[in-house]
Amino acid sequence: MILPPALVLGMHLLIPVANAATNDVPTLNVEQVCQGIAQQGGVTFHDAAVGEEKKNCIESEQAIRDQLVKEWSSFAAPDKVACTNESRTGGESSYTELLTCLEMARDVRAMNNQKGGDTQLPSVQDTKSKQP
Repeated sequence: MILPPALVLGMHLLIPVANAATNDVPTLNVEQVCQGIAQQGGVTFHDAAVGEEKKNCIESEQAIRDQLVKEWSSFAAPDKVACTNESRTGGESSYTELLTCLEMARDVRAMNNQKGGDTQLPSVQDTKSKQP
């Protein structure tokens, strides 16, 4: 079977993300999101408090990453891939967003299992592709 050139070229982009997302907690750059949070925290752009707010945000994000390291193996592989990709979309990465996405996907699976539903719940990525 011959694959279209665009598919062949794009395949190398999917495999590393999938492998990294399923084996280890990804390394995200939270600087940009923390800078934005600090600047929206009610202080002026030139206020010295911006630096302190950003530092607090980065420390909080690191604590959440530490939590992710402990819980990483408990999350479903398809959700790790989808949530990692989502957390990197838009240029502003956040461990808070990644953890929230993973917890929601896990909780939906658990609710579905309690109701006796299908244990093969679609991944986060599958449900996103069906949204308008």
